[in-house]
Amino acid sequence: MSRNTWIVLALLGVLAPFVIYPVFAMEMLCFALFAAAFNLLLGYGGLLSFGHAAFFGSGAYLCGVAARDWGLTPELSILLGGVAGLVLGLAFGLVAIRRQGIYFAMVTLALAQIVFFVALKTPVTGGEDGLQGIPQGKVFGLIDLATTYEVAGQSLPLNLYYFVFAVFAACLWLIYRTVNSPYGQVMAAVRENEPRALSLGYRVDRYKLGLFVMSAGLAGVAGATKAIVMQLASLTDVSWQMSGEVVLMTLLGGMGTITGPVLGAAIVRWLHNQLAALGATSADLSPLLKIFLSVNVVIGLIFIASVLLFRRGIVGELGRLFKRSF
Repeated sequence: MSRNTWIVLALLGVLAPFVIYPVFAMEMLCFALFAAAFNLLLGYGGLLSFGHAAFFGSGAYLCGVAARDWGLTPELSILLGGVAGLVLGLAFGLVAIRRQGIYFAMVTLALAQIVFFVALKTPVTGGEDGLQGIPQGKVFGLIDLATTYEVAGQSLPLNLYYFVFAVFAACLWLIYRTVNSPYGQVMAAVRENEPRALSLGYRVDRYKLGLFVMSAGLAGVAGATKAIVMQLASLTDVSWQMSGEVVLMTLLGGMGTITGPVLGAAIVRWLHNQLAALGATSADLSPLLKIFLSVNVVIGLIFIASVLLFRRGIVGELGRLFKRSF
């Protein structure tokens, strides 16, 4: 990805709260980071996990407990959320990494369902009500994230937005550096031809485990950041539907690209908001049309179209058209 692309992305990120509803912009950044973390595993490692919501949700829960019950600052709470993803990713990886293909995906799904039921039954997570009232706090005890600024007649939470944008940008840069490092090149070789990588002497399982743990840790950071923004951690964050949604974000935007999952996450979350708003104000629509316009049906149709018509995703197809890497 070129320097100009990074500059354009940075400018879009800086200007976003002035043209997009800030809370929605922050939600998109959190899910974009989640999709980018998942793409690190699928797009660059060739490993399809159906249980990534476990890391996302665990990060959200631990961050919520740390900020609300332990009184930690937001940066430390998010860091703990990332650690939760790392530890859980290591546990998952040690069990699943020796499996391949659909067996790997099924093991991760089964382990994620265990995490879901633990979150459902454990009192500290709030059960079906979730963890509510998570404070946004002060960064380093100095910068109050709840502060808003009046701009053109609008009250904008700029401190919180730029904090979330900084977390997103730092993690995306880390992913970019990883996939362009010697480690990333080895993972690309493993993805393309694992037997040849083995014959060259690489300890393939260790490389795959390292990538899995890193992806899980970044997913935990994404979940923790989302908990600070929305002040809520719920069962939705650890559900299998969330694991499926991040697969769609990655495939729709472009698997194996840096910007593809970001675009895919933005489109999917925008659809969620638009279709939910339409459903809430659609009293005059027929029952059949309501079903056709429901979030799950539209998301499912997009998933089918992505798989059948443009397997490289939007950014992947654009890259092939212009013969450039995004």
